[in-house]
Amino acid sequence: MTTAEQVVSRILRDVPQPIWVVDANGRITFANPAAVAALGYQDNREFLGKPSHTTVHYCPPDRPGGDENCVLLAPARTGKAAHGESESFIRRDGSLFPIAWWSSPIELPTGRGVVLAFTDITERLRAEQTARERDAATIRATEAKAAQRRIMEQTTEIRRQIARNLHDGAQQRLVALMVSLELARGELAPGDSDLRVFLDSSVTETQSAIDELRELVAGLHPPTLQCYGLMAAIQGLADRMPIPSRITSNLSRRLSESVEASAYYAVAEAMANAVKHAGANCVTVSVSFDGKELDIRVTDDGIGGAWVGTGSGLVGLVDRIGAHDGKVEVDSPRGGGTTVRITIPVDPKVAGRRKSVKPGGHPLREV
Repeated sequence: MTTAEQVVSRILRDVPQPIWVVDANGRITFANPAAVAALGYQDNREFLGKPSHTTVHYCPPDRPGGDENCVLLAPARTGKAAHGESESFIRRDGSLFPIAWWSSPIELPTGRGVVLAFTDITERLRAEQTARERDAATIRATEAKAAQRRIMEQTTEIRRQIARNLHDGAQQRLVALMVSLELARGELAPGDSDLRVFLDSSVTETQSAIDELRELVAGLHPPTLQCYGLMAAIQGLADRMPIPSRITSNLSRRLSESVEASAYYAVAEAMANAVKHAGANCVTVSVSFDGKELDIRVTDDGIGGAWVGTGSGLVGLVDRIGAHDGKVEVDSPRGGGTTVRITIPVDPKVAGRRKSVKPGGHPLREV
């Protein structure tokens, strides 16, 4: 063997790429150690001289068999190199594995054969499948978030429409009834005491119905939120709190209607929890906006021990904020008060499209 042949032989022996040679009759005449190991054999003598196509190349039942149809051996017929990644090889134990392969024609003493190199791509295909599944999961999660956000926006619009209908319909009817009752009471003669008692009771009940309806309308979609914005609505919450509240903010613009509504109801829930569950003596609400993210912190000096979980009262808050890709974090050591932090990403293109707080509206103040 010449020096050049020795070098080539050493390269073929040591290279990690599985390589073999198939003669013009389709039989294996050479296989390097990498090919022997990849196919699960101990020695290449176990398959040298055997037909390449039927020994190691898996042919699906729906594909014609035979060397004349083997894509790996096609270069022996065409004289052109070929490559593919949709074939499988058969190991000695009968198991299959997918391969990427390269086949080139080679002139041998017996005629044109092929030299074939292949790579086991099992891990690569598994990684690609994992990546596809991860991408699909990401897409599903994104679509779910988008659907949740659309539902939230639709819910906000429905709340506003119901509130408007109640205000313009049932509430106005009750007000008209109140006026009629007042007029009827004014027409009573001095001796109609029994009827006066009945009308007095009717006026009282009607006024109570009007008050309850107004509270219901305000709960569905606070008019202050619609007309004057988030901070004015939060200030309205503070005004109704039975404990002192301090409100600070740098927010000077309107945000999207659904973001404002979600932020408002989240703050309302956190403030209500401070009163009902934390036994707090005061509450501080801090609102900041950097043009990209709305950051709200509701802090109380109560007993602490709050958590996000089933029955905690904060699950709905988390779902509402999550619809906007936002986060809710609760820091509530026992005996150390509670801070609920709410962060909501805000599209800069959307922020600022709505009108700012009207002059003479609801100025912020400390309570």
